[in-house]
Amino acid sequence: MLLKDLSGKLPSELIESANTRGIKELTPPQEDAVKKGLLDSKNLVIASPTASGKTFIAEIAIIKTVLWERKKAIYIAPMRALVSEKFNEFKALYPYLKIAVSMGELDSMDDWLEQYDIIFISTEKLDSLIRHGINWLSRVGAIIIDELHMLGESGRGPTLEILITRLQRECKEAQKIYLSATVGNAEEMSQWLKSELVFSEYRPVPLQKGIVVESKVFYGEESEALKGSNKIPELRVVEDTLSRDKQILIFYSSKRNTEAGSEKLSKVIKPKLTKEENEYLEDLSKKILNVLSKPTPQCEKLSNVIKSGAAFHHSGLVNTQRSLVEEAFRNGYIKGICSTTTLGVGVNLPANTVLIRDITRFSQSEGASRMNINEATQLLGRAGRPKYDKYGRGLILGKTESEAKDLFNYYVTGELEPINSNLGYMPSLRSHILSFIASGFLSMEDSIISFLSETFYNFTGAGISSLKTIVRDVLDQLESWEFIEQLNTKYTPTKLGKRVSELYIDPVSARWIVKSLPRLTDEVSMLFMICNTSEMRPYTKTTEEAEDLLPKYSDMIEQYEPFGGEFYDIYKPFSTALMFNDWINETGENGIMLKYKETPGSLFSKTNNADWLLYSSIELSRILHIGSAKLLELRVRVKYGIKKELLDLTRLEQVGRVRARLLFNAGIKTVSDLRKEASKQKVERLFGKEIAKKILEQTIS
Repeated sequence: MLLKDLSGKLPSELIESANTRGIKELTPPQEDAVKKGLLDSKNLVIASPTASGKTFIAEIAIIKTVLWERKKAIYIAPMRALVSEKFNEFKALYPYLKIAVSMGELDSMDDWLEQYDIIFISTEKLDSLIRHGINWLSRVGAIIIDELHMLGESGRGPTLEILITRLQRECKEAQKIYLSATVGNAEEMSQWLKSELVFSEYRPVPLQKGIVVESKVFYGEESEALKGSNKIPELRVVEDTLSRDKQILIFYSSKRNTEAGSEKLSKVIKPKLTKEENEYLEDLSKKILNVLSKPTPQCEKLSNVIKSGAAFHHSGLVNTQRSLVEEAFRNGYIKGICSTTTLGVGVNLPANTVLIRDITRFSQSEGASRMNINEATQLLGRAGRPKYDKYGRGLILGKTESEAKDLFNYYVTGELEPINSNLGYMPSLRSHILSFIASGFLSMEDSIISFLSETFYNFTGAGISSLKTIVRDVLDQLESWEFIEQLNTKYTPTKLGKRVSELYIDPVSARWIVKSLPRLTDEVSMLFMICNTSEMRPYTKTTEEAEDLLPKYSDMIEQYEPFGGEFYDIYKPFSTALMFNDWINETGENGIMLKYKETPGSLFSKTNNADWLLYSSIELSRILHIGSAKLLELRVRVKYGIKKELLDLTRLEQVGRVRARLLFNAGIKTVSDLRKEASKQKVERLFGKEIAKKILEQTIS
């Protein structure tokens, strides 16, 4: 089907935009979507491989809704990177439309969103907005939910399932488009979602899937010799990929393995680089090295391998480093990336060849486990770049030829696993049931059960009786914690319970904070309070210092109730608290990394979580009429990683922990000191005239 055949059935602005991108003909899943009611506002589940054109189906629904129906459209995705990527794509394509992105602050109505036509938003953010009572949902005409298969995840899945169920009830007239590349039970999902199913195996770039053993790739009964001479299988694949003038992504099971792998790759790639590539990479390595105020060993390691055209990518990198690596790979300067699954979903970073080196994963809770077919399919689907490649190669590393046959039968010819609900657990439902009551959405036990009967969990036959038991237990618990009150058959939120729901923290965490607030004695106790929560997981490793100091805080521990009653190592959150205590006493990233084995990226993530938990603690303390001045002070110190003496200086823009310390050591200890005549020259000597001017301008009253 040619796009021009839809002239008059689609906004001309969309057709013109598509033509400028070279889109003249619809792909098979796009054509099938049109035949099954895309243009007639029918609900659709689109289950097709990566790069098969799912986003353009969403684009058609969005632009038609906004321009012709004069309604709003929302695009929901579980990962911030994906939300940001899609926002930037649409913003560039339709600069004349009012397009917004919302992913951050979870204690806000974001009233400004009401003025926008298209909103790109994360799952948790939209759930939070609904808890706060947004009033524009009735004006939404199109809802896109990307990465539908995430409903099966234990972490994000329950929130996505509740959100979908609520949108089905509250936005009945809106067209809903559900997108996924890996849904083993797509027919079942489409029935639950009351949607037409568009199922396709079409890929614009054919994908060859095979198993690597030593120097060969086995494609079922056929095999192919890999070019090169390296005896290490993954490096032989790299040699073969480079001989084709292509790029490669290699997926490993751990951060440590990605870093070690990138060092091996760098030795293979370096001799193949041109003079121009070497110059670009030399400059890039310097940028990577100096992202932090003082480079850590991880920064140095990444900087070194980048000089040779390789890189590693995992959650331990800070955002700037990840972005620089991704950009250099897209532009063809970095030839190979060793990654954990951080590049498996969310970020559009395809390569000609993808190799899964580690099919086995290890975790403290589950031990060794093999990657499932859905996850492997997601990773292998990154191979093959439209407009650049005639084919893609998705490879898995095996040990023997007999194992290669088993891996091929399981991962290549095997069927995708079904998506299962994770909603039927008390921890999954506790926060959501509180939000139902706190927002006034549902106020009676029967109405809560009725709503939950509409979920995928109940649709798949889990049974309403188990839901009734869980709901009763949750209501009893929330009432005993004084988060809700019951009058006859109706539940209402207490002031405390409503605020807990708005703050978007686990009621168990809120309960611990409420009980801890009157027992706080010092900075460590405050940090322990926010660290001993589910939101701060995963915790840092246990230290000897934690084992020695924890008994000092026995008064707090006596009233501690483990999450769900499971076995729990309380030394780990306490060690995390001690890490933050070092941070606010100005231990650098390098020192934190050496002592606690926390990467800069992990520290940054934990600092953000700590900021939110401190904010939440301050809000709860106000309701309980407990003084919060010390918590307010601590929040600033955690944000900047500073001692108390630098608080005044960090009020200024351009002044963080490093510059504040330099100013303080130079005798400028407060903002008032900057107004003194002699201070100007000191500041200019420290930071140069341009930065000094920006700092000093803020002191002029």
